[in-house]
Amino acid sequence: MLRGTFINTNLIGIILLLVPLAGHCGAQKYEPLSASVQATLNRAIADQAVPVIAFDDEQEARAWLAAMTSRIAKKMPDRVAREEFLLTVHYEAKRAGLDPQLVLGLIQVESAFRKYAVSKAGARGYMQIMPFWSKLIGTTDHNLFHLRTNLRYGCVILRHYLDIENGNLFRALGRYNGSLGRAEYPNLVLRAWHGTWRYTPPNRVNSAH
Repeated sequence: MLRGTFINTNLIGIILLLVPLAGHCGAQKYEPLSASVQATLNRAIADQAVPVIAFDDEQEARAWLAAMTSRIAKKMPDRVAREEFLLTVHYEAKRAGLDPQLVLGLIQVESAFRKYAVSKAGARGYMQIMPFWSKLIGTTDHNLFHLRTNLRYGCVILRHYLDIENGNLFRALGRYNGSLGRAEYPNLVLRAWHGTWRYTPPNRVNSAH
């Protein structure tokens, strides 16, 4: 009897993970790419260099991790998984020339930090990647629910949209969400970025006094 109850509880959990998300989840729109842009994005996705900690020193890394982990602990109770997630976000964001705090704000709005989130449009994972991207700039065997794969695609795509929009983040976020021209989604991400995920390194705080 107890065994049956345990199995049913797990099944309910799996079903809830796969229920399509409503609201502000991503639905990037397919747009044909020039051969040169497609090749550039393909190289960005395919680069499998071993991740390095993208901090100036260990003290900076520890301070950032401590500040971020406390904000996400309720969403990711497991400390090891939480730190792996945060370090991967930091690495992939820096690699794409993005602020890691911005990427965290985007993930908060897109998937609420649910690894297996699926939107009504079919976007997948933390950064809600539309499946057409794997065929367009990656390979069809890429698992968009895989932590590093999802974050790499998301950061590369957002960087691509920023380049298209000449650095206009508001419009780039609209493209990312498939809601270009509407203010609601960009404003939500910007509020999360400058609110929940705002971060000032300790050395900057000390130098200000």
